[in-house]
Amino acid sequence: MSPRLSAPGLMLVLLAHAAAASSPPAADDTARIRLAVARGRVLPLPRILDIAQHRVPGEVLKVELEEMSDRLGYEVKVLTADGRVQEIKLDARTGAILKVEND
Repeated sequence: MSPRLSAPGLMLVLLAHAAAASSPPAADDTARIRLAVARGRVLPLPRILDIAQHRVPGEVLKVELEEMSDRLGYEVKVLTADGRVQEIKLDARTGAILKVEND
């Protein structure tokens, strides 16, 4: 089953790692992510989750939007039916799967 998130839910998921670092996410980070999605620089989260779960079915545990060396990327952690946690890295603009590995 593919989870669906509202725009505020998307922002919370994408910025959760910033909150875990003990500082609240900045409002300008949220605005930058929304602008990147609107300009087509980043695919919307529902599309990324569909791509990731097609490759690795299971329960999505965590999603992060990260700056990689030459691009933005999504990192999606999925708990598989057999109890493994797999990490899928995707190009945020195209949705191309860059790497799948056990976490």
